[in-house]
Amino acid sequence: MIIFDRLWKTMEKKGVSTYALREECGIDSKTVRRLRANENIETKTLDKLCKALNCRLEDIAEFVEE
Repeated sequence: MIIFDRLWKTMEKKGVSTYALREECGIDSKTVRRLRANENIETKTLDKLCKALNCRLEDIAEFVEE
């Protein structure tokens, strides 16, 4: 299972709010909800997040065994 706990830590560290993700990065509120619930998202969203946060994929997502 892929979880996004690291995303919230990276956002906090970089001072980026969910509002900024929605308004400045084009990530809609439905996607933010899906990220919070560790639900499936598209790879293009991961790309947007990495670009917006200037980070690597492992800074926002992690695979854990269930």
